[in-house]
Amino acid sequence: MSAPSNASQTPSTDTAAAKGAWKHPAPSSFRSFIEKGGQFPPEKDRYHLYVSKSCPWAGRTMIVRHLKGLESLIGLTILTPYMTELGWAFKKADERHIDGVEEDPLYGSSHLRELYFKANPSYEGRFTVPALWDKKTETIVNNESSEIIRIFNNAFNDLLPEDKATLDLYPEELRADIDGVNEWVFSTVNAGVYKVGFSTGQLGYEEAIKPLFASLDRLEGLLKDKEYLVGGRLTEADVRLFTTLVRFDPVYHGHFKCNIGSIRHNYPNLNEWMKRLYWQNPSFNTSTDFHHFKTGYYGQKVCSNSTGIVPVGPIPSIEPL
Repeated sequence: MSAPSNASQTPSTDTAAAKGAWKHPAPSSFRSFIEKGGQFPPEKDRYHLYVSKSCPWAGRTMIVRHLKGLESLIGLTILTPYMTELGWAFKKADERHIDGVEEDPLYGSSHLRELYFKANPSYEGRFTVPALWDKKTETIVNNESSEIIRIFNNAFNDLLPEDKATLDLYPEELRADIDGVNEWVFSTVNAGVYKVGFSTGQLGYEEAIKPLFASLDRLEGLLKDKEYLVGGRLTEADVRLFTTLVRFDPVYHGHFKCNIGSIRHNYPNLNEWMKRLYWQNPSFNTSTDFHHFKTGYYGQKVCSNSTGIVPVGPIPSIEPL
């Protein structure tokens, strides 16, 4: 499973490593933007998005692509929910034959890494999703999810119908508040579940789980009598939190030992907020695939689940409204 890539995360120290704390990986490598007059101008059918449905960071980009009505402008390809020895794979190399995994429509690649090397033959970083590809120059524009969703939010507005062009998930008047929420949610929740789940020592694990649940408590209070996190409207803060929360009970609670509480049983405001987005907004529903989630995390024979057995529950994957 891809770990978070946002550059803002503080690296672990030697002391933290001694406690068995998780060390944050290097930041994303491709950080260009799509903009008028730039190297990558907004054009129809020029760009292609590669994702895995199991990855919460890729999930962000799928949601915003759908919210903004970019399906006819930007192609989408879904890779395996699990990592092979060579990384994320296309259908050609999917040994498990999982429904929904697709072939690479551009080059017939077996693995995503082939595109990274096509973009840069001397590339030495990680082969992560999401990856936004430029078909014209045959390179990766950006592989940082927090930046891709902002590209999708405004870069193509001149090519969209008015209702989609005017949808703004990062409005000027709310940016300070959105950034503020994003900062602590990323550190303690989005990345927080990985800090807990990838801990290799008891002390590191116990130190990581406390801020995670403190922030869930904070979010529970923030959503009291509110439909959205910021400004009474849907923003990117909701998108960024949703992709972690919708995976929490099916994956993080058990597999990552984030089990002080569950969303459905201990956080009624968060649970209601998550269910509304999932059941009432197709952009959130269609990006969610619980089978891919659980296969992606549990289906890999790592030390925390050496059998690779994928659990049946929880049932239902998400509660009805």
